[in-house]
Amino acid sequence: MSAPPRFIPTTVHKRDEFSETISGHLDGAPDTKLVLRKLDGVPWWAKPIAGFLARKEIKSLKVVTGIPGTPDLIRVDDTGILRSWSEGMPLNLAKPDNAAFYTDAKRILRDMRRRGVTHNDLAKPQNWLMGPDGQAEVIDFQLASVHRRRGKIFRIMGYEDLRHLVKQKRRYAPNLLTASERRMLARKSLPTRIWMATGKKAYNAVTRGLFNWSDGEGTGNRIAAEGAQITADLVERPEVTGVRLSPFALPAKGSGIYAFVETSLTPEEARALVPDTKVDLIQPVDTLPPQDVAELIAMNRLDELDQLLAQRPELRSTVAPIVAGRLNLTDRRLAGV
Repeated sequence: MSAPPRFIPTTVHKRDEFSETISGHLDGAPDTKLVLRKLDGVPWWAKPIAGFLARKEIKSLKVVTGIPGTPDLIRVDDTGILRSWSEGMPLNLAKPDNAAFYTDAKRILRDMRRRGVTHNDLAKPQNWLMGPDGQAEVIDFQLASVHRRRGKIFRIMGYEDLRHLVKQKRRYAPNLLTASERRMLARKSLPTRIWMATGKKAYNAVTRGLFNWSDGEGTGNRIAAEGAQITADLVERPEVTGVRLSPFALPAKGSGIYAFVETSLTPEEARALVPDTKVDLIQPVDTLPPQDVAELIAMNRLDELDQLLAQRPELRSTVAPIVAGRLNLTDRRLAGV
């Protein structure tokens, strides 16, 4: 039997102690973008948790494969979990305010429930995507559950998935909330109330304290802890007229800080403005990009950036030189360019 096609990595999107998320394609199929949750580099002490999360993701992806708006499982091997690429922009950047998106999102949740799957991590806007045609998509099934019985636990988890979707709707399209959705937001399930009062505090203590994660995407809490001081130190310099900070995945494990600095200094001069221990990459720009654009450039999420610029073409002239001069070239390194 011939070996399966080799996965060709192109861009690192996210790293944490339990996995690494990389987009790329199979050898011989460069036009079909895929995502690998890479598990073979997990440190020994994190392997039990990483294995537990991987088993949950594999099991749930097998069940949801084929549902429009969810990833298809391609294969599982010693390297990790390979799935289809979900073409879309995270909700915190897309900010959908049209009813069609939320109608489609509810359809995904109904289809998942029909197959006995609950996602269990939809409070994060990054786990919802808005596709190029405005459709909804759901990613990251590490915490998902496949239920053999449709009992009370299944109903509670399904209710919470829907309630978290309604919370996203309240954030980005509050004018579209129905009376029943407003009542839902005011009525947390009993397990959720217990979790918020007890387990949530322990979770935050571990993730934010031990692993230094934020609650947003697991890319690190360094900006929350250090960003204000870094920005203050930079804008004190007379050569600097503005600063944008963004997290990004480092070539080694962990998360770095990427600084866009509005200045006329050269890249070498800008690098000298702040120690390497505080900012990993610092890029001088003529005009600061908006925060959402800065994050996409820093994280090398150029597909999503193209989608955003299609909606906001007035930014292209500002963004083009920044993209051309970007310093996070993970995609080029992985492709061997």
